Amino acid sequence: MKISSKEEVCPPEITTGIARRSVLKSLALAAGAVGMGVPAAHAAGNSKSKSSPLAKDPIFADATKPIVETDLGKVRGYIRNGIFTFKGIPYGDDTGGSARFMPPKKAKPWTNLRSSMHYGSCCPQPDGHGWKHDEEAWMFAWDDGTPGEDCLCLNVWTPGINDNKKRPVMVWLHGGGYTAGSAQELKSYDGENLARRGDIVMVSINHRLNVFGHLDLSAYGPQYAESGNVGMLDIVLALEWVRDNIANFGGDPGCVTVFGQSGGGGKVCTLTCMPSAEGLFHRAIVQSGSLGHSRTPENAAGTTDAFLKQLNLDRSSIAKLNDIPWREIEAAAVIATRPTAPPTLINFRHMGNLLGWAPVLDGKVVTENAFDPKTPDRAKKIPLLVGTNLNEFVTAMDHPEYWQWTDADLQSHVQKVMPQQADAAIKAVKELYPNAKPFQQWSIIASSSVRGAAIDQAISKAAASGAPAYLYYFTWQPPILDGRPMAFHCAEMSFTFDNVQRCENMTGGGPEAQALADKVSGAWITFARTGNPNHPGLPKWPEFTAENKSTMVFDNTCVARNNLDDNLQKIVSEV
Repeated sequence: MKISSKEEVCPPEITTGIARRSVLKSLALAAGAVGMGVPAAHAAGNSKSKSSPLAKDPIFADATKPIVETDLGKVRGYIRNGIFTFKGIPYGDDTGGSARFMPPKKAKPWTNLRSSMHYGSCCPQPDGHGWKHDEEAWMFAWDDGTPGEDCLCLNVWTPGINDNKKRPVMVWLHGGGYTAGSAQELKSYDGENLARRGDIVMVSINHRLNVFGHLDLSAYGPQYAESGNVGMLDIVLALEWVRDNIANFGGDPGCVTVFGQSGGGGKVCTLTCMPSAEGLFHRAIVQSGSLGHSRTPENAAGTTDAFLKQLNLDRSSIAKLNDIPWREIEAAAVIATRPTAPPTLINFRHMGNLLGWAPVLDGKVVTENAFDPKTPDRAKKIPLLVGTNLNEFVTAMDHPEYWQWTDADLQSHVQKVMPQQADAAIKAVKELYPNAKPFQQWSIIASSSVRGAAIDQAISKAAASGAPAYLYYFTWQPPILDGRPMAFHCAEMSFTFDNVQRCENMTGGGPEAQALADKVSGAWITFARTGNPNHPGLPKWPEFTAENKSTMVFDNTCVARNNLDDNLQKIVSEV
C-alpha cells in the first residue's frame, strides 16, 4: 500500500497468518473484532538477488565434511548452494525430569562426530489451530516439528567454516508469543539465502516456552527462584554458545545481532533487561514485537496458582511436578491460561500481564522493562531497528465477505471498541487512506496500537541518548487471495530472510516481491554489520527522534516519512 494520501490502496483484512500465535491473536482485538490474524552481500540492497528457492548446485554431505569443532564436540552438516548448514546442534542439556523449571545447563560433551543435518526437537506447546483454516494453512504451511523437553538446540547457516573470517552474526528468535513456535516452524525462517546475500552467519534457536519456560514457582522454594524466566535463560545460554563457538563457523562473536518477530521481538526486548545477557549481543531488531513490559510477580503468581489447581498440587506436593508427563503439564497449562478478551482495543504497549506466559519482572533475571529512558548503560549502547506491519492481526484471510464491508460496517465496529473516539479515528484513517475499502480502514485502525508500541519504544530509545533507533513500517500488499491478507502479521519475514520465492504462497513470488526483498534484507544485513540500515538500494533513512518520528515505509516505492500518522496514533492512544 502506498502511503501517499491519494494513492489507490490494495485491500486489508482481518485474519492474519499464524494461528499458532493464538495468544496474541485472541488479545489483539476485543469486543468489535470480526476476525483475527495470528499471533521476518555486504550492503546488497541494490544488487541482483542471489536467492534460490530450490538447490541449483548439488547438496553435498559425506562422512568427512563439512565438519566444525565446538567446545562440546565435532559436528557435521551439509552444503547447499555453497552455504554450510548445521541443524539441531545441542547448546543445552535435557530440560525434563529434575531439570524441569530449572535454569539451563550446557549440553553434555560428545566424543564421536555428531551428525547435525536435521532440526532438533521443539518445546512442547499447545496444538496449532491454523490447519482448520484453509487459506491460512495454504499460506503458512507450518512445520510443527517434534515436541520434547530435550529441545535446547540451534541451527547455523554460514558461507564459510574454519576460515578465520569475522562475519556479522544474526541470531533469530522465533515468534509465537512466549507460548508456541520453533526455529523451523515456517519456511521463511530458513537462513540460507540471508547468509549468502550478506556474507553473514545466521543462527536460529529453540528454547523453552509456555509453562516450561515461564512458570513462576519462586514462592514454592529457593530452588525455583529463576523458574519464571528459564525460557529467557535458555536464550542467554544459546548466546553464550555463539560467543564461544561461532568463530569456527566463520562468525564474529563481537558483532552479534539478535532479531525476532512478534513474541521473538518481545524476547529481544527482554534480553536488553537481563544483566546475564550483557555483552552477548550488540544490535537489536524488533519486528512487530514491541512487548516492552514483562509480567509482574503478582500476575505470574496468579497463573501459577491456576495451573497448580488443575493438577491438584500444593506446596507439600510440588515436587511431583517433575514426574508428571509433559503432555499432562501442557494440558493443564492450556486450561489455566485461557485468555479472556478485554473490552476494548488491546493496548500493545502493556501486554505483559495479558499474555498467558511471559517473562517475569523479578528484579534478578529480568531487572527492568525494556527501553525505559532510565535503562542501564548495557541497553543504551545497543542500536535498535524496530517496526510493524500496516495490517498486523486484522485481515480477511478465510473471510472474503469482509471485502464487501460498507462505511456503516466500519462505523459499527469502530464504535464498539472506541465509542468516544470513533468519529475522529475514522476521519483520521480516511484522510491517510482515502481510497481504502472500509474493511481496510478498520484493519489499519485496529492495528494502530501495535505501531504505537513500536513508536513508543523508539521514543524511549532516543530519550536514552545512547545508540540510535530506526523505525520502519511494512505496508506492501501481497497479490494473493484477491489481496485479502494485506500486510499481515508475519508478512515481512519472507523479505527479511530474502525468502520471497521460497515462500511464494505468502508473497506471490515474482520480480516485484524480489525487488522489495532486496531492499529489506539489504537493510537488515547492513544494520547487522554497521548498526545503521542505510544502503544504496534505499532512499536516505534518518535516525529516529521524538521530533521527526522518521519512518522508512517499505513498499514498491520505499520512502522515509516524518510524523506519518501522528493524529491517528494520538486518537488510538486515548482508548
